Amino acid sequence: MPKNTGLNRRNFIKGAGMTALAGAVGSTAAGTAVAEEMPYLVNGKYDFDTVYSRIGSGSVKWDSQIAKYGNKVKVGMGIADTDFRAAPCIGEAMAERLKHENWGYLGGEAYAEFREVIAEWNHDRYGLAVDPTSIQIATGVHPGLIAAIQTYSPPASKVLLMTPTYNGFYSDLRNTQTVKNESQMVFENGHYSIDWDDLEARMTPDTQTMLLCNPQNPTGNVWSEDDLLRIGELCLKNQVVVLSDEIHADFTRAGQKFTPFASLPDKAIVDNSLSFRAITKTFSMPASKNAYWFSTNKVMLERVKRNHMAGINTLGIVANTAAYKHGKDWLDQLLVYLDGNHQFVEDYLKENIPQMRYTRAQGTFLSWLHFDDIMDEVGVVKKSKASQMTDNPQSETQVFEDWLVENAGVQLNNGQSYGKGSDRCMRMNVGCSRKVLKFALDNIKEAVRKV
Repeated sequence: MPKNTGLNRRNFIKGAGMTALAGAVGSTAAGTAVAEEMPYLVNGKYDFDTVYSRIGSGSVKWDSQIAKYGNKVKVGMGIADTDFRAAPCIGEAMAERLKHENWGYLGGEAYAEFREVIAEWNHDRYGLAVDPTSIQIATGVHPGLIAAIQTYSPPASKVLLMTPTYNGFYSDLRNTQTVKNESQMVFENGHYSIDWDDLEARMTPDTQTMLLCNPQNPTGNVWSEDDLLRIGELCLKNQVVVLSDEIHADFTRAGQKFTPFASLPDKAIVDNSLSFRAITKTFSMPASKNAYWFSTNKVMLERVKRNHMAGINTLGIVANTAAYKHGKDWLDQLLVYLDGNHQFVEDYLKENIPQMRYTRAQGTFLSWLHFDDIMDEVGVVKKSKASQMTDNPQSETQVFEDWLVENAGVQLNNGQSYGKGSDRCMRMNVGCSRKVLKFALDNIKEAVRKV
């Protein structure tokens, strides 16, 4: 079996302040090296519960937080990749390819196979028929989105977003010199819904594209076919091209169904869209730099291709192809575990931190937490105002992010960057061992209790 070797041991020592977590959940927790041999299967099932350390591997979720906060941070619960060992088929395929010690240009046959397995995955899991020849391989979802925005939204024009939404979209707007046009969703009884009147009112002549997130990051909405058809009808009526980011498609909770925009039963609506996907969230390998996009509209496809250029690496193709071909069982077991994590968070907050509101996610491996009252008790408004007179001005949620690290040792993503309506929220990644999840929530509970 693959071993967790070659990590920077100095960084493990640097993370020694995280050994409190190790003591709480076992010797393989953060701050300690993982055992040299760690079985993939326990009683015939993949093991998602044993804590797998990523410290020293260059992880943004862990090492970057240690670099920023030092030993104050005990657990990184922000960045959206998961802390589980990769499906074994991925490492096995990469190891096999490494036996051939030449890394020249990758040929068309590898791309053709990759497109075929992408099409098979979409057909088998979602009943979606995607023409493999229409699939455009990309370095990531962002390069594809940027190419599409550049094609249809001139600089200084508006791009429609439903907020709270994925904060990375705002970097896409900066890269294309376009302007955000935010339709804030309605939050009621722990659930977000679309403000249809506001959404249509924002489909102005200077708005040519809409960035749709499905499942919605960070709120966890999995949009129904009716919702998507209504969005599609409004966009078609107002000549707005739908750019559907579906990178979290594979993460739906029990009882929920993901509907690809390209599967809608209205050809005109589907032809007015492009879909952007990857399996890199699914198998937690975004650094493999592989994604794809496609459209049923050949003219639209060709226009966007003119503004798109992909830089693909061989091992990325090998890893992603292996995941598509052989990773189904691993993912199916992971989804059950993640569903349990979501339920654990909901139950824990109701029992232990009732003043914190929780959005019940239908999909993704993210929790959207509402800290309104707690942030007032901490005094973030006053601290934020005081910081404006310093060299390090901070928003209220940035102040609270730092407060959580200082008082609970837990780093969450501050809500400010997720657009209008996100000011008093934080995003927490539940894609980790339940032991780590409980450790983080216990620490937050104790910190809040002392306020």
